[in-house]
Amino acid sequence: MAKIYIIDVTNRDGVQTSRICLSKLQKTIINLYLSQMGVFQSEFGFPVTHHETNYLNANLESAKRGIFGKMRLGGWIRAIEEDVELTFKLVPEIEHLNLSISTSDQMIKHKFKGKLDHQAVIGEMVDAVKLAKKKGAKSIGVNAEDASRTDTDYLLTFASKAKEAGVDRFRYCDTLGYDNPFTIYERIKSLAEEVKIPIELHCHNDLGMVVANSVAGAIAANDAGVDAYINTCVNGMGERAGNADLVAVILALRYASRVKDKYTLDENISLKVAWKFSKYASYAFGIPIPINQPGVGANAFAHESGIHADGALKDRRNYELYDFEELGRGEPEIIETGRQITVGEYSGIKGFRNVYEKLEVAFRDEEEATKILELTRYANVHNQKPLVEEELKFIATYPEIAQKILTMSPLS
Repeated sequence: MAKIYIIDVTNRDGVQTSRICLSKLQKTIINLYLSQMGVFQSEFGFPVTHHETNYLNANLESAKRGIFGKMRLGGWIRAIEEDVELTFKLVPEIEHLNLSISTSDQMIKHKFKGKLDHQAVIGEMVDAVKLAKKKGAKSIGVNAEDASRTDTDYLLTFASKAKEAGVDRFRYCDTLGYDNPFTIYERIKSLAEEVKIPIELHCHNDLGMVVANSVAGAIAANDAGVDAYINTCVNGMGERAGNADLVAVILALRYASRVKDKYTLDENISLKVAWKFSKYASYAFGIPIPINQPGVGANAFAHESGIHADGALKDRRNYELYDFEELGRGEPEIIETGRQITVGEYSGIKGFRNVYEKLEVAFRDEEEATKILELTRYANVHNQKPLVEEELKFIATYPEIAQKILTMSPLS
């Protein structure tokens, strides 16, 4: 039976959001949270970008050690042989890739400016896929950028050639949020029935329909008998108006009418850390969670009007479609109002030990404590903001990995 899986792209498309960034340590913690949520794959970065190299290799080492559980780590590159060659030179252990190229008339004519025509686009993609397989890629997704504005017949040809080249998934990119739930359903269903290949849905929120489009596309793929993979970002981050919000997509698949009982979401998915994850991402990005954000917003379970409050108190199902406990909410949060000792780039050993004692982290000896202190100093410089509990614990638990993540090697 066809299923729906999540491939989260926070660490790729999310960090492409204008005016924001994540440190490599923060990207690593996001991978950790994604793995705890049971996400199938994290698109964890750009293998051809030199400042990502140490982070990517360190995270692949973490994956081999089981730190991210069963979650796979995938890289994003252009569908050209040059990117494939550089990827396996800089990140030789990478196993999962998505190769991307534009397919719409708009972009072929006005982005490539005569450098590539429709046939050449397919040729570039096929050559890149074959080289990636030769280099050792275990799974490959091919991305049709601006697929929603691509001629249907050409899109079918492009996807068919990708399948012939040996790809595992076809990523349908609604790059400008141009689709609506009806058009994306029709296009995906005909594409999946014709080509018979698992479909990835990569949708944007320019018209405010990103979650609906993602779910409709996934349903269409399943109706055609193939697996679907929805691309998400935590807190709906992403270029311009954002990508499909991770929590909202999961809630829609679990509770939406005619979806929850008919379609199967990956059984590994769990929302238990959704609340903590969303708050961490908000802190890391420096962007507050909207109060009306599904599941994790401050008002998601708030009732004020008399009729609603009365109804919610009588039976939560009167005005709550799902339980706040499912998202890891409901426990009181302790806020320090007295003395606080924090760890920063100039911290000393006594203050450092006080912080870790509160986290119930013990060190074998003074030498180990001094080593972790030095790493936390670098991490504060790296993040440019105070470290939080998740980051402090990760550094203490995996100091060798943290050292690699925090190491930058600028080009000479």
